[in-house]
Amino acid sequence: MMVVMADGARQLVEVDGRRLRLTNLDKVMYPETGMTKGEVISYYAEIAAVMVPLVAGRPVTRKRWVHGVGTADAPEQPFFEKNLAEHAPDWVRRGIQHHSDGDKAYPIAGDRATLVWLAQQAALELHVPQWRFDAGGEPAKPDRMVFDLDPGEGMGLAECAEVARLVRDLIAGMGLEAVPVTSGSKGIHLYAALDGSQTSDQVSAVAHELARALEADHPDLVVSSMRKTLRTGRVLIDWSQNNGKKTTIAPYSLRGRPRPTVAAPRTWEELDDAGLRQLEASEVLERVAAAGDPMRAITERSHGGPLAQYLSMRSAAATPEPMPASAWGEASAGEPRFVIQEHRARRLHFDLRLERDGVLKSWAVPKGVPETSGANHLAVQTEDHPMEYAAFEGTIPKGEYGAGSMTIWDAGTYATEKWRDDEIIIDVDGQPGGPLGGPVRLALIRTDGQGEKSSWLLHRMKDQTMRAEQVLPVEPVETGPVETGPVETEPVETEAVDTSRAGPMVSAGSTRSVRQAHRAEERPMLATAATVGMLSGEEWALEWKWDGIRVLARTEGGVVRLLSRNGVDITARYPELAQLPAVVRGDALLDGEIVALDADGRPDFGRLQHRMNLTKPREIERVAASVPVRLLLFDVLEVAGRSVVDEPYRERRARLAGLVRMKRGVPIEVPAPATGSPAEALEESRRLGLEGLVAKRPDSRYRPGARSSDWLKLKLTLTQEVVIGGYRRGVGTRTGRIRSLLVGIPGEGGLGAGSLEYAGRVGSGFAERELDRLLAALTPLEQAESPFVQVPAADMSDAVWVRPELVGEIELGEWTGTGVARHPRWRGLRPDKSPADVVRES
Repeated sequence: MMVVMADGARQLVEVDGRRLRLTNLDKVMYPETGMTKGEVISYYAEIAAVMVPLVAGRPVTRKRWVHGVGTADAPEQPFFEKNLAEHAPDWVRRGIQHHSDGDKAYPIAGDRATLVWLAQQAALELHVPQWRFDAGGEPAKPDRMVFDLDPGEGMGLAECAEVARLVRDLIAGMGLEAVPVTSGSKGIHLYAALDGSQTSDQVSAVAHELARALEADHPDLVVSSMRKTLRTGRVLIDWSQNNGKKTTIAPYSLRGRPRPTVAAPRTWEELDDAGLRQLEASEVLERVAAAGDPMRAITERSHGGPLAQYLSMRSAAATPEPMPASAWGEASAGEPRFVIQEHRARRLHFDLRLERDGVLKSWAVPKGVPETSGANHLAVQTEDHPMEYAAFEGTIPKGEYGAGSMTIWDAGTYATEKWRDDEIIIDVDGQPGGPLGGPVRLALIRTDGQGEKSSWLLHRMKDQTMRAEQVLPVEPVETGPVETGPVETEPVETEAVDTSRAGPMVSAGSTRSVRQAHRAEERPMLATAATVGMLSGEEWALEWKWDGIRVLARTEGGVVRLLSRNGVDITARYPELAQLPAVVRGDALLDGEIVALDADGRPDFGRLQHRMNLTKPREIERVAASVPVRLLLFDVLEVAGRSVVDEPYRERRARLAGLVRMKRGVPIEVPAPATGSPAEALEESRRLGLEGLVAKRPDSRYRPGARSSDWLKLKLTLTQEVVIGGYRRGVGTRTGRIRSLLVGIPGEGGLGAGSLEYAGRVGSGFAERELDRLLAALTPLEQAESPFVQVPAADMSDAVWVRPELVGEIELGEWTGTGVARHPRWRGLRPDKSPADVVRES
């Protein structure tokens, strides 16, 4: 489901639970038809249901037309992109490919939200190989064969269709069924599903031989050689697309042609039509809505999808169980999750599910988790379940697979000590006060069979403490007679736990090895800009928004370490915060804000600027006396070396209150939360002279480094972080100094050449000393070319361009319709931020 959160050329949308910002929706991408970027995004959102199964699990190479495709007479050149930018949302799945010049992370479009995000990047063309990543993240054997029929000079679609029928008939003798796709460019692609038993080199060799055989039989029509001089008057059968390093335009992808044509799957009856032509986006959407997906046969026959078995056993129309859009699953962020569900089917049993490789590995356990280490319970492996099943509770109707009621018995996260085909050892941490009774170490040991319906022993290991203060002892699995429940099996002897491969958690006799296994990632969670209206109808916990700099504060063994949002150690800049261990009960990783207060006790970002850029101890000591700071804490990520990010916010907040005991004279505190309705609290924030509110879902987990809609920020003053891309030289009293800064915001594609979106000219709010410091910082960054997408001519006349590396903050009245700040005023540099952190605020 795609939900629009705001109107205009910039929109915040929610796509199947993923929130992302869409920009430049009115930009015309196809001038010959007037198709806009908003319509491109809409196309990919609508076609996702049939496109996702064809691209899921595959690395996506993109061709991006940031300024649109241009016209036939003046085409725009695309930007070819493989690597996924670091600023991509954390929920976009990544796959690593090994190249001669190093490893590259590619996006994997396994859901509709990722397709929409790619379209927002102006990635019109999506290209994928014929293989998918396997469970270990390595390229698997191809699950389909493709032939690219490319017409030479004097040939057209009619001749390609004739060759397509020849290929179809030839591979039919091999038991393969071909599906044609008009490529959206000049020719036709043919796809056939494979069983995954052959390598890319083997498939490519077979395709080559088939092409040569057809060339031998039809020399006046077919050519298999790649030499362009041989193609005139013939159709090239390009067999090389089956090479593991090659990619092909994905079925249903748009093309960067003058008109919005599509690589459109077709029926063989259509290829007999004398008027056969390439189809455009609107036509493809209509055809799929009316007649379904001609590529469905490929999707169903290709080996793949760990959830294929799950989907084949259920129907969305018959059961309330979650039905994923793709059979390839999707990993969640953070620590892996587990759930134990009580399943009152024909016979009561429990289902143990462990997140692994984007799915829930599942076992039916007739008697549930053993209560002591003296018993082993039978566990029978079942089909993989989608991640959405971790939250499923409901009644499966009579007559359907697994009919009966399903409730969650316990759930939480787990850490892996060992995961092999025949042995799994995990540390599970369920709900506080839940039936597991606290952290538990479990072992699953396979005794018979493989895969689905294989038999395992579920063993509760003796050490249940999971305390960070102790080294976890390594003990052999003790097995008594197997408790089989309704299924009988023979007692099985098991080997002792192999400590040599148990991982860092149990490998050494030191507290540090245990702590490291459970530590939280040291990156702060970020909030999404919102309005009061967006908070209606839900429960929210409200906090005041402080006008300072974000910091993660770690106290360990009496030592303090402060990290800024971009990971810079700033401990030495704020010596007064070394008192943190005096108010925190034990070791912890805390989230907060460093602020400087004005005479009325309100946070003043201007005063904080006097401290932010100091690095010399003598200067810090001198200024600290007149500009003291406070640390305001509002969240906790880790306690005693153990991550608590997966606990709900309400529980983390309670932990924080118990951890911190405020003392007079120590500039560290946990501020009281805001009260009342969001509208009332926001008005109170205005009265107090604060920056606004932060609203948090009470049940939200902490997602390090992620910008999430579980946290929403409501600002009273419109401020914006910006990247400096240039400046104008001063005149008059500012001769030899900076007259104004030219600032921008990175586009959705990041900070590639010429990709900084111009946000305006800032000429007020500077202190004279700050202008000198800015000039000194910008001079080494000067370059010949503008880093902006486009700058008004009036602002370019005397501009000095600089590399876009410095981040600052401005205050503004509003945004113009072209995305430029109206009446901007400089607030100061933000050394705690990097250009990749900068996003356009609502």
